[in-house]
Amino acid sequence: MENMTLEELPIGKRAAITAVGGEGTLRCRLLDMGLIPKTAVEVRKVAPMGDPIEIRIRGYELTIRREDAAKIEVKPEEEK
Repeated sequence: MENMTLEELPIGKRAAITAVGGEGTLRCRLLDMGLIPKTAVEVRKVAPMGDPIEIRIRGYELTIRREDAAKIEVKPEEEK
């Protein structure tokens, strides 16, 4: 399965982060929140208007803007 952005990952699906984009303080903030390569992530919920999205990472829920999620590349887990 090919890479996609976290923004494109369907609700309930798990993936591994492959790259974190953005520049300067935004990129540092994303990395500080634990969004680092090789970390498993799952989309839990999407707000009614589509922004923000709630993800589960490292055992906790994190809400991020869709715009920021678009800067995070992920590789979906293979279906079993």
